[in-house]
Amino acid sequence: QSIPFFIGFIALEFAVSWVQRGKLAGRINDGISSLSLGILSRLPDVLFRSIDLISYVYVWDNYRLFELPWHSPWTWYLTFLGVDFAYYWFHRISHEVNLLWAAHQIHHSSEDYNLFTALRQSLLQRYTSWIFNLPMALFIPPSVFAVHLQFNLLYQFWIHTEVITSLGPLEFILNTPSHHRVHHGRNPYCIDKNYGGTLIIWDRIFGTFEAEDAEVVYGLTHPVNSFEPILLQLRPLAHIWNTFWATPGFCNKLSVLFKGPGWGPGKPRLGLPEEIPVITGREVPYNPSVPAYLNCYAVVHFAVIVDLYIDLLATVTMLSQGTALLRIGVMILSLTSFGLLMENRQDVKHVFFLFLPKAGILEFIRCSIFLWIYKLGYLRSKLSFLDYSYEVRHLFLITYAEDTRNLLFKKKNKTT
Repeated sequence: QSIPFFIGFIALEFAVSWVQRGKLAGRINDGISSLSLGILSRLPDVLFRSIDLISYVYVWDNYRLFELPWHSPWTWYLTFLGVDFAYYWFHRISHEVNLLWAAHQIHHSSEDYNLFTALRQSLLQRYTSWIFNLPMALFIPPSVFAVHLQFNLLYQFWIHTEVITSLGPLEFILNTPSHHRVHHGRNPYCIDKNYGGTLIIWDRIFGTFEAEDAEVVYGLTHPVNSFEPILLQLRPLAHIWNTFWATPGFCNKLSVLFKGPGWGPGKPRLGLPEEIPVITGREVPYNPSVPAYLNCYAVVHFAVIVDLYIDLLATVTMLSQGTALLRIGVMILSLTSFGLLMENRQDVKHVFFLFLPKAGILEFIRCSIFLWIYKLGYLRSKLSFLDYSYEVRHLFLITYAEDTRNLLFKKKNKTT
């Protein structure tokens, strides 16, 4: 239900940015990458129940100490503070423990800062965040908790923007766009600051607050330079795996997992601040040159996948497990192909596509698979032009096969 509001606010942000600064608030390649990661992060919900609620309800049913009254306003106030307090510590630990940072850094990998970035989420992060909410299950009803959990996440959507500068006195209490811009910066003064979700008071209390000062440069201290969602999700884990085996000593290996991402043998738990790369102001975001027609192509095809995703969410209870898995597979293949196209990748070196020489070939195969499955009735879309696209693709393949056969026949006769 929130998707139309997300789209509306993103359009509004682009319009305001154009009026304020004469330029759009983001780029097509980075925007598609962020939305792809957002879709990918929600796909497990199609097949499984939320681990946040499953674990919470289990503790509530079996171990609760007492039950706060559902109708009391104080229960709702306490839950609001409790959920935000739990989020602060989960968020902070996700930056200070390398294994958790490998999942959370997906959200920080964009070098733009806009409402697209808010939707750039990790596929794996949810499998650790639930632990921090369990103490509330000892006394707060699950329905009250569920409302505040969603509210806390939805609140954080609008603070991912540059078009709002300052909110005056509210900056002292609330987490605002200004505070959160600092959190997403890779300037040395921004690192490991402003972890709050809805409130900024926790950062002020626990010493992690930093006000926005110098112009913020966004992204990771060591940029990933990719738009491909599977690579963005898995490469941090591959880095930890390689570092783990390359580091001598059992205790040091454990430190690779549970100390900060900047840690190394002989260094403090969170690494050395002087090793953070200096910001010169001349940093250029990763932005491969892509023809305008390819950008248009990617936007149109991505819109088809978004339509498919929305339909999947709406009809999942009526689908068989096999059909749901087939649709998810098509979406993952599509999002991967879009990422490679946006990189203008000539050579595809991907674990699943080792033998494909060009990203364009993967995209052709993807379109063929998509239209074939669509024609068989396993995909459903309100976009009627897909029927026409299938016929065009079918005609193209027949023509291509005829031309290839004729060419081979001519070569054979010439050789003879």
